[in-house]
Amino acid sequence: MSREPKRSEDSPPNYQNTSGQITPFETIRRTNPAGNEFWSSRDFARVLGYVNYRHFQAVIEKARTACFNSGQRVEDHFVGIDEMVEIGSGAQRAIPTVMMSRYACYLVIQNADPAKEIVAQGQTYFAIQTRRQELNDEELKEQRRLTIRGELRQHNSKLADAAKGAGVIEPRDYAIFQNHGYMGLYGGMGAQDIHRRKGLKKGEQILDHMGSTELAANLFRATQAEDKLRREKITGKDKANKAHREVGAKVRQTIKELGGTMPEELPAVESIKKLESKARKALKKPKP
Repeated sequence: MSREPKRSEDSPPNYQNTSGQITPFETIRRTNPAGNEFWSSRDFARVLGYVNYRHFQAVIEKARTACFNSGQRVEDHFVGIDEMVEIGSGAQRAIPTVMMSRYACYLVIQNADPAKEIVAQGQTYFAIQTRRQELNDEELKEQRRLTIRGELRQHNSKLADAAKGAGVIEPRDYAIFQNHGYMGLYGGMGAQDIHRRKGLKKGEQILDHMGSTELAANLFRATQAEDKLRREKITGKDKANKAHREVGAKVRQTIKELGGTMPEELPAVESIKKLESKARKALKKPKP
């Protein structure tokens, strides 16, 4: 987060209302050069009428605890900095300030003094805005999942072509070839094992019920396996199977080294076919 222009600790900040909404909380909203929004705890305390900032710090600590208990990374929402302010005669001093995300503000306002009228207004404002952000984030997640699934379809087709060039021609042989890739990535589990592990019903396809993270791991496996087959000019079904399993195992090792969740531990999600149907309907819907 970039530093703001120096200002007096006691004077109200000079902000521009970038959204056009006339609310004290929107007025003190700041954005950094990357376009990310945040709020200063000092500004927030003044708007809420906390004369003594030390009293407001206790509210922030409660909000931090609530953030941690909700499973969020506290450091993603509460960032402590030293802000320079003028104290008179051109002198300046650094004061500790917390830059807070919208979600952090929502938690703060939930833990602020409910007797203050402005707190009730803030609870309504941040509840609505946080819900809007959640809906926007959900749309982005859906779009990301659709995009990765589409890329995986394309690369699976390319992988099939590379495998064919290596001598994996019959459908049964290709199913075995694919299974070796899964076994490398899923720690020895084949397609049927994964199907059972995920609790999928008969006829439900594994790839259709993968979230973005799991799809991305399989996309990496597919692209690297295709590249290995072509680059090393691998021939023979056994060698192709071995290569695919090695690639899957390498991807698994990378996930482990990064501290990620193993793909078999990731939960099955709603079928992507519903999202694809939703996307098709949105394309057909006439624009206003």
